[in-house]
Amino acid sequence: MEQPPGDRRIGAAPAEVLRLREGLALPRRDWLCEEVPVALEFNGISHAVMLATPADLEDFALGFALTEGIVDHADEVFDITVEESTQGISLHVDIASRRLQALKLRRRSLAGRTGCGLCGTDSLDQALRPVPPVGPGPLVEPGALARAVESLRALQPLFETTGSVHAAALCSARGQVLLAREDVGRHNALDKLLGAAARGGLDPSEGLVLISSRASIEMVQKAASRGCSVLAAVSAPTALAVRAAALAGMTLVGRVRGQDMVVYCGAHRLALPPGP
Repeated sequence: MEQPPGDRRIGAAPAEVLRLREGLALPRRDWLCEEVPVALEFNGISHAVMLATPADLEDFALGFALTEGIVDHADEVFDITVEESTQGISLHVDIASRRLQALKLRRRSLAGRTGCGLCGTDSLDQALRPVPPVGPGPLVEPGALARAVESLRALQPLFETTGSVHAAALCSARGQVLLAREDVGRHNALDKLLGAAARGGLDPSEGLVLISSRASIEMVQKAASRGCSVLAAVSAPTALAVRAAALAGMTLVGRVRGQDMVVYCGAHRLALPPGP
């Protein structure tokens, strides 16, 4: 079977399509992102089923466990096993017994969808859980955000191949992309990124997190849970996300297009030019 170049084969499947261009119908080989059910189990207990791109699944499992408060630290996850079946993929996560007891007290059942955010949460308290306050964080120049966005595109091989996935990146305060992950779900991409950062010993509080999607409440919750003080989005945030980010003391920037962007809260962390 033909494969796309390099690492782009991960999470993509070929498809025969008919492309219409300048009045002509042209048969072509195209590539589609994969979207499969991924079940997360913690110490044998089923917890959530998400629709995700089947790549970087160990990062996803750890990131999900951290951002959902199932564990507080990466060393509370002892092992992650990936099991494939005809129905989908199961991630078996072995966590510390003390964390399992806490999980049982707040156990919920999720039926995740790629763009749903919090669908499946079974109570308002869980949907609007408090966002932890973030630390002082770095001072960031707007130009650093522009450089990060410009650099991210080259680190999105699956998007370049399929055109249908989101990305999340951990960047230095100067705008250097340190780590990036992709997924069909924006919150899955962020979980993968934060899981990969934890596995690699990178601290999100020392830089900024950039997402290629809108900034929803869940994106703010997940970023803040790992100490991220600066969250930048290519698209706009929701009103609820802005309120949550402000309460957490986070800097939230959206609509980043080159040097043009909108600062929704936390402007004190940005080295802004003087106003008119």
